[in-house]
Amino acid sequence: MAGTVEATCTGSIESFETAERTATTAIRKSAVDGPVWISSDGVEGDQIANRDSHGGSVKAVYAYAAEDRAFWERQLGRDLAPGALGENLATQGIDVTGARPGERWRVGDALLEVTTIRTPCYKLAWALDEPGIERAFQRAARPGAYLTVIEEGEVAAGDEIRVVRTRADHGVTLGVLAHACHNDRRLREEVLEDLDLLPSAVAAHITTMFGVR
Repeated sequence: MAGTVEATCTGSIESFETAERTATTAIRKSAVDGPVWISSDGVEGDQIANRDSHGGSVKAVYAYAAEDRAFWERQLGRDLAPGALGENLATQGIDVTGARPGERWRVGDALLEVTTIRTPCYKLAWALDEPGIERAFQRAARPGAYLTVIEEGEVAAGDEIRVVRTRADHGVTLGVLAHACHNDRRLREEVLEDLDLLPSAVAAHITTMFGVR
């Protein structure tokens, strides 16, 4: 399976007010010209406001499919530019929702490994000026893919994305994980049965996400 990078996107930390608090976020991202360097810390030039929820080895890079962005364009009745959903990599032609934790992608010069899903909060609603869209995003189970960096390298729009390793020994796709997390708790047992087949850091993240001790 192969796809392409539609755009590489970065964002800067912004502050905004809600009824309850002053918040910071870097969720609003926009496409950049030329290649970006992807390191173990993430995408060069991309800021992170909350490192408890974003960044780190498990969530170094966030990818979202142009095909899924088009779904939200239809839902909202307006155009969304690459980066509007917080993605660092806007992808085309690759099944992001069907990707499995442990799957590896060669993207430009970088080698990335799929880890987990995004579970957006109220900051997505602020970024898109669409109250409640974070709940609609969860229900839609089009979560995008967080990735860890196996090999650092340059990535640019137009680069090929190649799946160079799959993990056929487990059936946990990002779509299944999103449904288990947000829509159907009965799927959690299925996911937990495969924990030993997942990368250890991903397994630990999933148990935390599910509230398993």
